[in-house]
Amino acid sequence: MLRPITHDAPALEGRAIASQRWSDLTFLHWRVPSADVAPLLPAGIEPDEFDGTSWVGLIPFRLDRATLFGSPPVPYLGSFVEINVRLYGVDFWGRRGVVFRSLEASRLAAVLAARAAFRLPYFWSRTRMQREGRSFGYDSQRHGGGPTSMVRSRMGAPIRSGPLADFLTARWGLFTRRGAKTVWLPNEHPPWQLHAAELLDLRDDLVAAAGLPGIVDRRPDSVLFSPGVTTRFGAPRSD
Repeated sequence: MLRPITHDAPALEGRAIASQRWSDLTFLHWRVPSADVAPLLPAGIEPDEFDGTSWVGLIPFRLDRATLFGSPPVPYLGSFVEINVRLYGVDFWGRRGVVFRSLEASRLAAVLAARAAFRLPYFWSRTRMQREGRSFGYDSQRHGGGPTSMVRSRMGAPIRSGPLADFLTARWGLFTRRGAKTVWLPNEHPPWQLHAAELLDLRDDLVAAAGLPGIVDRRPDSVLFSPGVTTRFGAPRSD
């Protein structure tokens, strides 16, 4: 049975294994046919849909205050700008979650740790963020001459979350691979404080490199901003 989207996070079962602060997020989303998304999802995961289509997100933000297995916040290595490309899926048990196609980060040690511990497709990149008043700029250049991304956005007025905004942002888990299994990694955080936002400029290769060419040639179907949340992750589950 498909689990409903909830604005508030279900409580984690058991002890949190990691936590992070996510700040100054711009959420860019485009509608995509589910048939284009399905081949990009891990085994056992089907496209999650809203209003008859699936969605792809390009999400730049600042990550810091990272902890792992109860450690204090990790200085330097646990603080960086990230830009990720993500899809949305559903498993056999009706759990909804994010599927990351790529995550750009500037700390090589963090990239290697996330790949080893959680099998997440992090890439070592030069990333940075600039803020001028209510305007934000995010940039990424993957080491080795890989894809680049440049996002310029402006934060607008606060808004009340609705069904689409909850579908795109209120995601209480992610799917990843562990050995031969697809697992679900739950998370919890306070409800998003969302703002309307304006996309000022976008030049991006990451979405195409993630398997969805041509998407960013058109304007996003949704642009949102949030000052951020602190999130906690639970232990992976395969059933």
